[in-house]
Amino acid sequence: MQSDEERRKTIVDEARRTFIELGYRGTTTGIVATRCRISKQTIYRVFVSKTDLFLAVVGEHRQMMLALPRPVGEDRPPADVLEEIFMIDIDEAAEQEREAFISFVIQESAHVPELTDILRREGIDQSRRMLADWLDRQVADRKLALDDTMSGARMLMDLLFGGMGPASHDWENRNDRRRHLRRCIDLFVRGAHPNRDPDVVKPELFRATSEVSGKPSNAGFAFIEEKITSSEQVKP
Repeated sequence: MQSDEERRKTIVDEARRTFIELGYRGTTTGIVATRCRISKQTIYRVFVSKTDLFLAVVGEHRQMMLALPRPVGEDRPPADVLEEIFMIDIDEAAEQEREAFISFVIQESAHVPELTDILRREGIDQSRRMLADWLDRQVADRKLALDDTMSGARMLMDLLFGGMGPASHDWENRNDRRRHLRRCIDLFVRGAHPNRDPDVVKPELFRATSEVSGKPSNAGFAFIEEKITSSEQVKP
């Protein structure tokens, strides 16, 4: 017999697959329950509504985008940890699953207005806050020097997600993309090093790096935010 936590994970995993396949509007808790081989009463004991279920899926997807929070007491070089946070070595199957959810979100947010608030609150904004919290700890430990960690979190997400997600197909191979992502991390860490030389690492270098691929940042949560903002602007 499954534990409550195992049952919850089973439901969320199946809900994510169902949302991607049928869309938000085509998905019902009854369909998810049937696919999980459980009763609707059982699923309602865990999730009170489809919106609540979708919120849980968004929370899980956030962990597929950023490996946060980090273990308590972790003491490693920031560059090494950032590689793990942004999962630059993610395998191809996991990456395809991540991209499928991003595509689903972009399509559905234009038709289901209430999804926009959930995505921004539980996805984009929460991810930035968690990354900023991690940066706060690096600043407190004097591993990095940043005046505004929330701005630093936004910068990192723009830099790294710019070479991931839909934009990843612009690279000839995954190794080239991985090298680019490591360069982005290296540039950020060098620029935020407590003993950096301000005449060597200048702010405009960050802007230049985000355009290395020849395209603006258009992946991950940055891409989702751009798309849902556009959909809000065209609403009657």
